[in-house]
Amino acid sequence: MAQNDADHGPLSRGGIAPQPLFAVGAVLLGSFLANFDSRLTSVGLPDLRGAFSLSFDEGAWLSTAGIGSQIFIAPCVAWLATAFGMRRVLGIPSLIFAAISLILPFVRDYTTLIALSIAHGMLLGTFVPATLMIILRNLPIRWWLPAIALYAIRVGFALDTSSSAVGFYVEHWGWQWLYWQAALIAPLMGLMVYLGTPHEAVNRDLVREADWGGMLLLGASVSMVYAGLDQGNRLDWLGSGTVVALLVGGCVLFVIFLVNEASVRQPWAHVNVLFSRNIGLSLLGILLYTLTSLSNSSLVPNFLGVVTLLRPEQSGVLLLTYGALPMLVLVPISIFLLRHFDARVVLIVGLSAFAAANLLGTQLTHDWARGDFIPIALLQSVGQAFTLLPIIILLLSNADPARATAFAAYIQITRLGGAEIGVALMGTWLRVREQVHSNFLGLHIENGEVDVMHMLTQLANRFASRGVSTAAARALATLSAEVQREANVLAYIDGFWLCFWLAIAALICISLITRAPPGPFTPEPFGAAKAVLRKCGLAVPR
Repeated sequence: MAQNDADHGPLSRGGIAPQPLFAVGAVLLGSFLANFDSRLTSVGLPDLRGAFSLSFDEGAWLSTAGIGSQIFIAPCVAWLATAFGMRRVLGIPSLIFAAISLILPFVRDYTTLIALSIAHGMLLGTFVPATLMIILRNLPIRWWLPAIALYAIRVGFALDTSSSAVGFYVEHWGWQWLYWQAALIAPLMGLMVYLGTPHEAVNRDLVREADWGGMLLLGASVSMVYAGLDQGNRLDWLGSGTVVALLVGGCVLFVIFLVNEASVRQPWAHVNVLFSRNIGLSLLGILLYTLTSLSNSSLVPNFLGVVTLLRPEQSGVLLLTYGALPMLVLVPISIFLLRHFDARVVLIVGLSAFAAANLLGTQLTHDWARGDFIPIALLQSVGQAFTLLPIIILLLSNADPARATAFAAYIQITRLGGAEIGVALMGTWLRVREQVHSNFLGLHIENGEVDVMHMLTQLANRFASRGVSTAAARALATLSAEVQREANVLAYIDGFWLCFWLAIAALICISLITRAPPGPFTPEPFGAAKAVLRKCGLAVPR
């Protein structure tokens, strides 16, 4: 990344943090809180539905409201922090967020619950984009790589620890702690922000020329598309007027956004920033990473819940032990490699680990128990540690500070919108594939066939001791359940195949990225390689 500063770009250098360790603490707490809180409410949604006495439909809208509001606000956070300063964006809002988190468990009116969830989500949506800006604006350059590593590890760590945390809270402390843990952490993050970032005056020139319409249009369009995709699986897609209205409305607003950016004097996030080869390919790489990592966030825990009938705290032991904890060792290794090798090489290692994990998942059977997923969880841990961090480094190495606002907007859309939309689409993929396999299996189980009648007779004899009159019905129900189980297994196998091919597509995408220009992230060879390069005059100083 070029080291010259842009006047108004969020990647331009702000004042150096007076206490860098507090700034790093703000990054750690803010980034982990955002991902962890979102993941807790997602995994714990069944418990929240019961606690709030919500129907299935009401619970689904509760989840959509919380995540959709994050997607709405995230693209413009970089601009807000540049215009108003980091303390104003994260300081007082963190206290408001803590207050809402404290109040939410006591709410019983559904309309109020939705309204507070939207406010909760909007405040939460500022944390991750703002913490990345703290690194780039307020930390010394030598701190960037380890601080960005803390920022990047949050995704995998939250995915692998959230199931255990949900189970622990619900079983031991109470479901309210799904919200209350944020009420404790957010004020501490706000304090870290005040101690670790300098005071910045409001940039009145930037505020005066603000493209408020562009910010509103982009946030609204992407959040509406997300809401339509998230609810589509439940409401039968184009058979629902609500889903059609959300999808069409979101697309129309995005077209209006493009027209707005082409016509205003000071466009906020002009789409031509994507026309840079390395930036466009890197953003596509982030999108493909979020999709292939669905095997970690969705397929493994959902299979253990749906097929093996494990509670979150039971499946969470696997993800915590073999997914999260190895990252504590793997991330320092990733940092070392990025200091001395091209980020594309490290990224290839991470995506290859995801591809191998997904390929292992295609060997799934209904006999698989929690322990059978250990190799997959270990490979996914390698993938998490060696994928997101180098992608971020590639993006920052190729970013133009003069166009940083647009760059920051699209990276947040790709990061958050891509992940949540991917979860919604994976849910639809599994549902459709389960229906297809159930239908195909049913074609081979026709009433009257010798094998079918033999199996029904065996099952009926097994149930006869519990009542002859109900034995035949129980036998039929058991056979139907086995068919559904196998259909689910085949659907998850298809899910792993999909994630495998997405990893291959990501590897192809990364292979097309060219070398980044020299900058603070340029790797420095070591040992014999360094001596050879210096003799050849090819060594690039850091």
